[in-house]
Amino acid sequence: MTAQGAPSALTCEACGAGITSDARFCEACGADLPGEPTRVPASLTGADPATAAAQAPPPAACRECGGAVDDDGYCTTCGTKAPRERDHFIETPQAWVAGVCDRGIRHSRNEDAMALDADPAPGGRAVLVVCDGVSSSLDSDVASLAAARAARAVLLSSRAQGVGTGSALVAAIGARLTAATDAASEAVVATTRPDHAASPPSCTFVAAVVEGDLVVAAVVGDSRAYWLPDAGPAVALTVDDSVAAVQIAAGTPREVAESGPQAHAITRWLGIDAPDHAPRLTSVVVTDPGWLVVCSDGLWNYCSEAQALAELVRATAAGAAGEPLATASALVDWANAQGGHDNITVALARLGG
Repeated sequence: MTAQGAPSALTCEACGAGITSDARFCEACGADLPGEPTRVPASLTGADPATAAAQAPPPAACRECGGAVDDDGYCTTCGTKAPRERDHFIETPQAWVAGVCDRGIRHSRNEDAMALDADPAPGGRAVLVVCDGVSSSLDSDVASLAAARAARAVLLSSRAQGVGTGSALVAAIGARLTAATDAASEAVVATTRPDHAASPPSCTFVAAVVEGDLVVAAVVGDSRAYWLPDAGPAVALTVDDSVAAVQIAAGTPREVAESGPQAHAITRWLGIDAPDHAPRLTSVVVTDPGWLVVCSDGLWNYCSEAQALAELVRATAAGAAGEPLATASALVDWANAQGGHDNITVALARLGG
């Protein structure tokens, strides 16, 4: 995705679409563009992402042939590029909540990130956060991971207990989500360095909190949350901050707006150059079994409308025996099979039985 208003003075050599001078890949066709070497956190398991911006060490052996992997990340025997820890990772805090974050096919690095947590008992409390780095910004992979983890930390620091139910509970969780968005924004700003110049790190943000039968979601940008019941109408819990969303609201058909030249231009994001980061808040009460889906545009690009996504998730879950991690993995595989033009993050919670 790109931030609205970024200059477009160059063209992609692969498809001829306009690109910004500091873009890492073409938003139209996904072709990689020349740029700085990837900078990623040293570890996905606890290092401070705001300061750990060095590349993760390459694997000791090539997964293709077993040969030695050189310092440049390529096998000295067969020449295959070794995957980085950041390219593909999963989180399974509990059996009923899981997520998969994947580089996709066309990009040279994974700028998506996620941070999940859940109570042991299914249908208890869960936190799902997904951030998608803005492609035209520098070190957006560092920023997205920093933001996701910072938000999760805030959401886990307290629980909305003793505040009753209904609107009072929604307001309490909404306040925590707003505080989590503030923390995510601060984490992104903390990754910014003087040499980032006119392209400071930035990312989108979406988070959902489950408290029993209540789901409250917050969004800045165009990552999304959906409630997809096994039966009945599916619900998009978030509305994008994007040019395409403005066009849809004005009457442009969704399929036209989301495939147009500004389909991935966002109007709000997290970062030092963001116009504002106050999240949009929505809530839904879960009355029947179904799936909470929190994802980046690497998935919904190929299946945007809520009911169509519900049908895809139901079919995918049926083929995965209803297991959240297997379902999330299969959805990522499906998105890659459609072309994998973007990084893909799918986080799922199985609710209502």
